[in-house]
Amino acid sequence: MTDTTTALEPLVARLAEIAPGLRVETGPGSTGPYAYDASNYRVPPRAVVFPRSADDVVAVLRACREAHVPVTARGGGTSMAGNAVGPGVVLDFSRHMNRILHIDPTARTARVEAGVILDALRGATAPHGLTFGPDPSSHSRCTLGGMIGNDACGNRSVRHGRTSSHIEALEIVTADGVRAVADRTGLRAADPNDTDAVERVARLEADVRRLIEADLAPIRTELGRIPRQVSGYQLHHLLPEHGFDMARALVGTEGSCAVVTVATVRLVATAQASTLLTLGYDDVVDAAEDVPEILRRNPTAVEGMDEAIVATMRARRGPHSVTGLPEGRAWLYVELDGDDQAAVDARAGELLDVLRAQGRMTGGRVVHSPAERRSLWRVREDGAGLAARLVDGGESWPGWEDAAVAPENLAAYLRDFRKLLAAHGLTGVLYGHFGAGCVHVRIDFDLATDTGRAATRRFLTEAAALVVEHGGTLSGEHGDGRARGELLEVMYSHRLIRTFAAFKGIFDPEGLLNPGVIVDPAPLDADLALRELPLVETTFTFPHDEDGFTGAVRRCVGVGRCRSDAGGVMCPSYRATGEENDSTRGRARLLQEMVRGGTVQDGWRSTEVRDALDLCLSCKACSSDCPVGVDMATYKAEFLHQHYKGRVRPRSHYSLGWLPLTSKLVGYAARPVNALLRGPLGKLLARLGGVTTKRRIPSFASRRALRRALRTTRTGEPAKTLLFVDSFTRAFRPEVAGAASRVLAGAGLPCTAADDLCCGLTWVSTGQLSLARRIMARTVARLDNGDDRPIVVAEPSCAAALKRDVPELLGTDAARRVAARVHTLTGALNDLAAPGWTPPELPDNVVLQTHCHEYATFKGHHPRDLLGRLGVRKVEEAEGCCGLAGNFGFEAQHYDTSMAVAGLALKPRLDAIDQDAQTVVVADGFSCATQIDHLAGDRGVRALHLAELLDPAADQAAQPGGTS
Repeated sequence: MTDTTTALEPLVARLAEIAPGLRVETGPGSTGPYAYDASNYRVPPRAVVFPRSADDVVAVLRACREAHVPVTARGGGTSMAGNAVGPGVVLDFSRHMNRILHIDPTARTARVEAGVILDALRGATAPHGLTFGPDPSSHSRCTLGGMIGNDACGNRSVRHGRTSSHIEALEIVTADGVRAVADRTGLRAADPNDTDAVERVARLEADVRRLIEADLAPIRTELGRIPRQVSGYQLHHLLPEHGFDMARALVGTEGSCAVVTVATVRLVATAQASTLLTLGYDDVVDAAEDVPEILRRNPTAVEGMDEAIVATMRARRGPHSVTGLPEGRAWLYVELDGDDQAAVDARAGELLDVLRAQGRMTGGRVVHSPAERRSLWRVREDGAGLAARLVDGGESWPGWEDAAVAPENLAAYLRDFRKLLAAHGLTGVLYGHFGAGCVHVRIDFDLATDTGRAATRRFLTEAAALVVEHGGTLSGEHGDGRARGELLEVMYSHRLIRTFAAFKGIFDPEGLLNPGVIVDPAPLDADLALRELPLVETTFTFPHDEDGFTGAVRRCVGVGRCRSDAGGVMCPSYRATGEENDSTRGRARLLQEMVRGGTVQDGWRSTEVRDALDLCLSCKACSSDCPVGVDMATYKAEFLHQHYKGRVRPRSHYSLGWLPLTSKLVGYAARPVNALLRGPLGKLLARLGGVTTKRRIPSFASRRALRRALRTTRTGEPAKTLLFVDSFTRAFRPEVAGAASRVLAGAGLPCTAADDLCCGLTWVSTGQLSLARRIMARTVARLDNGDDRPIVVAEPSCAAALKRDVPELLGTDAARRVAARVHTLTGALNDLAAPGWTPPELPDNVVLQTHCHEYATFKGHHPRDLLGRLGVRKVEEAEGCCGLAGNFGFEAQHYDTSMAVAGLALKPRLDAIDQDAQTVVVADGFSCATQIDHLAGDRGVRALHLAELLDPAADQAAQPGGTS
């Protein structure tokens, strides 16, 4: 171990000299998020470096060796054992070294850089009918380098095994900066003309061969005993009978022996047919008892989980987010594949019959629907996050989340393991790769107090002894890291532990590569992130977090779903920039640093946190897409409120934050104001207000236009609903209020309109929470008047503010009563419409942009589903944020990011509209509609609100819904 307090300035200067252009970050705003991965640990690095090539890696390793600074290689940062944090320099391969260099369909190989995301590789190989076999649940953001570091497996490891089984060659850089290639027969210099490198690599290989020859007995008897034995170094691949396979031996070394820059991997053929069975059980032990019988049917996957994960998913994303599970309190997913669908289905039926006869299964079914399959797999893949913060608010942690035994021993192990939990007064949430004998469990450890940490150490020591007693391994795919390195002595002989140390010493004699893992491990209870922290006084009440804001930001446990490039909406700013600081995780980690007074020292006044939050669009998608329910929009609003308290704010906070008030005033003189804003003075006013001049300011509507729109909607019937006419609808599109009123009347829900109230949204999004509270209190006082009629809000963002922000800011029973009555138009038509209601004739094709706040807040009430139910044959949804996001895209400094976000999903969908087809574009959000007009208005594309589409008074033939 080296002295990590060595001054960093000479190292940075040296890197600038030998690797000009290499990005090196040393400030707290950049290094803070890299102090964490998805484990229990916090190790702040001194610097973060973003290499673009193997030459950059060579430069970093040589400079760090000169300066005696440790180096930790990092991919997606999703390690659950503390393998991806380190005290010196962290190398982030995911930012730039993420190229797929070559795919050979004939040889079924691919050559990829270490930072390639697994899903990117799978997407590139799919057209060839090939894929990479191992598929961890983090496949949307984990890198191949990280998978190699841990020897990752995944859901289909029953068929495809571990990453090490799919590695042909590794291109590495040694601790002293020498490039080499490890392959199936040994180690060689990358450049055969570099005589110094050739000699260095030859000596290194010779030393390794001597080490293996001297320790054949423990290597043969202690390693490679069960399929998931990942703990320690896999030196059995170097045995003579295995051909001295150096590539496979280096897989699973967690970056502690060499740094992998490029890998040549084997690919496997994708199945022609597959089916999924879901099997219910009374508990996970019963499920494990059936695994051996299932394995006799040659499945691709046998995955297990308990009821806590399913309950949390349904609570977070709505009751319809999990369908297709039979009755039970624990479940197995069993996937079968083959060349013929009928044959696969027949095997599935036979398996169900056999398991029913066994008598343990409470129910079972074949899942035919592709949508149901995707939903079910997402529940399993989000297991780590869902188990971290359960529906009852309880928290659980990794640390013993990766033990594995032989599958035939799984039931006995689980039975004893649950007794061990009970003996220690602990509760565990169980899930994992039951077909491979690997159990993931998150446990309600107390890691914040000295007493709790001591109890955790006692439990982990006994758990290690228990899994060894059952012939198992401490780690089955996550690696040992900081969590289990100290416990390797429970599993292996002292002689083999010394062999591991000697192996690392040959590659890394100075101990600079990822110190603290596997060899000379740090104590398992050192560097724990969790500790008791003071409660922070806030304006939001954070009712779902026992410790308020402190507990809210602690929700982030680093699983990194926010770093996915596809699926869901989170996180648009990360998808646009690719920067960790622009991800939900990066921001949450910086907020954690702020609360603890760590790398961020100046609390609410922190400019580092302010800058990290700057590109957050406040879309709220993370509150739904994040498995632990991080709500960065609320955290940002609270931070801005505290940060600017008593200070001058950015100009846009006044010009856009106060829009409900100014627009109300403008309504009395809309025509002259619109004319003024369209001229040169309009651009000057925009600049003065911090508003971009690259967008046309929407035209304001007059008060007369609103009265006219609502006047035509009176039916004379008793009102069953209240139409809340929000500030955006009132100020810019009163015709939507009229259309919504007519649609509600036609659906058997006649309404009265409230057109002089405000939800306070713009003050919330700009962090002016004191004003927001006053406005919300007035609105709640008006609405909570004994009237229990449903409140229907045409603007989704305002509906979301009334539904969630109002009760969480005010914290009163009245606010909660009002929130319970709030519906979007989609929700009202889904839940409240008269049974016989049918809309007017609808178009066959609709392009849909769902507002992010509606997506996140009103779960189970999706406009896409409603349109399909009402008869639209084809709904093409732009899955993602529109990029305008209220005030965000109007702010001058955010225009480019706004357009980059639009370019991810919305713009391509609009560009694909056939000008000759009768395609209608639907966008309920005013921001979404405005962005669509900005992107495609010059081509005659205009977005309709759902109310306009369904308006019985509209002339559908002449309606300008998409192309005109």
